[in-house]
This record gives sequence, structure tokens and C-alpha cells, in this order.
Amino acid sequence: MAITQTATTSFKIELLQGVHNFGPTSPDTFKIALYTEAATLGAATTAYTSSGEVVGTGYTATGQTLTITTSPTSGTNSSNVIVAYISFADVSWPGSTFTARGALIYNSSQSNKSVAVLNFGSDKTVNNDTFQVLFPTPDANSAIVRIA
Repeated sequence: MAITQTATTSFKIELLQGVHNFGPTSPDTFKIALYTEAATLGAATTAYTSSGEVVGTGYTATGQTLTITTSPTSGTNSSNVIVAYISFADVSWPGSTFTARGALIYNSSQSNKSVAVLNFGSDKTVNNDTFQVLFPTPDANSAIVRIA
């Protein structure tokens, strides 16, 4: 199985169709679900799936709701390209015991349509501790969702 980090192909098409609303007025609800190395996630992932999802203490199927911290905005990146971007607040699962290899960001307001796949690079294990997903700096160079 494989987890390939990417914005999903369906997300790119759905942006042009006006499916996803990141706000600032009445944004959709976006969630993040965690997955084990048994998951197959990548560009072709179209929606949330429970296949390969983490099972363990402190984790609930379908993951957690994300909070948008940077509404759609733009800036110039280090290559002098204007980039539109958004960002989310970091999320955590306190008192947890499980292993995760990656994550799926998806839009629960729109039939659980996929947004992006994250690959943690290796298995990340937590044992009765807090598991965190830390999002990058919300700017034109690093924000988790960027369109150049």
C-alpha cells in the first residue's frame, strides 16, 4: 500500500466547479482523518475512506474537524509568483495510543470529498500521549493548500 502526498485531482477539478468553500463567509466543514501504512491514498483519492484508517485509543473514526486559520488570501512566494492559499490550525489527539503514517484532509460538508493527502514520511507512534499534526507556516511558500 502507499500514501502519496498531494492535492487530489478531484479537488483541483472541484475548485473550478465551485464545490469547496473555504470562507470567510459560511465556510464548509473540513476534517482530517489519520491512516496507517495499510492505506492507499494519493492523487486518485476522491473521498474519505475508512480503509486503512487508524484504530486506537484516543482516535475516533472520521478524524477531527479542522479550523481554518487563514481564510483565502494571496501573497508572493520566493519565486516571485503570486500564490493563493489557506491554512488550518494544528490538531491533536491527547491521551492516544496508535500508529499513523499519513492523513487525508476532506470536506465533510460536500459528501466527504477529498482535498489533500499527507504522508508523514514514516510511521509515527504515540503511546498514551498527545499525537499532533502541525501545519506549516500560513504563507505563499509553505501553506498546506496553495494555488500558484
